[in-house]
Amino acid sequence: MAGEQEIKDFVKQRYGEVARQASQRAATSCCGSGAEAKDAISEGLYTPEDLNEVPLEALLASAGCGNPVLLAELHPGEVVLDLGSGGGIDVLLSARRVGPTGKAYGLDMTDEMLELARQNQAKAGIANAEFLRGEMEDIPLPDNSVDVIISNCVVNLSPDKDKVLREAFRVLKPGGRVAISDLVTVGELPEAVRQNLYAWAACVAGALGVEEYLQKLTTAGFQNAEVEVYRSFAADGPKEGDNPEPSASGGGYVASAYIRARKPQAARRSCC
Repeated sequence: MAGEQEIKDFVKQRYGEVARQASQRAATSCCGSGAEAKDAISEGLYTPEDLNEVPLEALLASAGCGNPVLLAELHPGEVVLDLGSGGGIDVLLSARRVGPTGKAYGLDMTDEMLELARQNQAKAGIANAEFLRGEMEDIPLPDNSVDVIISNCVVNLSPDKDKVLREAFRVLKPGGRVAISDLVTVGELPEAVRQNLYAWAACVAGALGVEEYLQKLTTAGFQNAEVEVYRSFAADGPKEGDNPEPSASGGGYVASAYIRARKPQAARRSCC
């Protein structure tokens, strides 16, 4: 069985390669390289207007499965943190949404991705963004410092999701919210898939089931947690809707989902 550090090292290696390919303007995906792999999950996530706001390299480095910026419904002046920010596409879009009175942080553990994201920030001319080196399990920000946490198909990559969600809860301000795009499982994946490092890097092996995701959010302290499945990926490609047919090979499969939750407001002190 692969250990936590082995999984992290392998994921870091794979995404370093994604960043290098994106910097050379080669099509990439979380499942390796090549336009066909990328299109299956990530096509159509951003509007043409969104794409006009960011450098091409930011899009090419994106291995997302949704649009958390749209999901988050950001407001001017808010502070946003993107967990696993990659080439920076969601950070740069968030920075534009929150405006000069707000700020967008990106957190990534891969040096090549951080370098690419900072280059993309410079090309986009965005001042209110900052890219931090670190891991989701140990976020380098103070308690109660962030209004919104977003993430795009990255939480599944962590071997310790409970710690990720506890850290997310810690850095959020009271009343803050998470708006995450991620892959979830429908049914049981084969154990051989769960133990495969390539399946981890492909965003599959570490995916949670819907109920497990909800339970972990609740255990971390979040309220109003919900997981909305909107596109599933069976053997013959993506299927829309909440109740897709199972994979032709039997067993489970993965689906794109939107995950929402809130940190409770601080308890009010009684004047009496």
